[in-house]
Amino acid sequence: MSDKTLTRMDLSESVFREVGLSRNESAQLVESVLSHVSDALVAGETVKISSFGTFSVRDKSARVGRNPKTGEEVPISPRRVLTFRPSHLMKDRVAKGNKS
Repeated sequence: MSDKTLTRMDLSESVFREVGLSRNESAQLVESVLSHVSDALVAGETVKISSFGTFSVRDKSARVGRNPKTGEEVPISPRRVLTFRPSHLMKDRVAKGNKS
């Protein structure tokens, strides 16, 4: 596995190189897209990016869990969780890895 992490800076640099916007405009574009996606998820909307995957928010109800060390029962409060389902194209691409 690679230790490399893709960051906002990397994304804006790619936009700068491939689209030809200035570095400032590229960074603003990346921030705008990420903000729009975040706002939609906070509002409970599903975000589907074709050939990439689908982000959605699930409501999980309260339940009783166990501390694995002591076996003690612990209440787990209800919460909202973010889920991601990759598209089949993305799954295939990741499965192939660097093998061409």
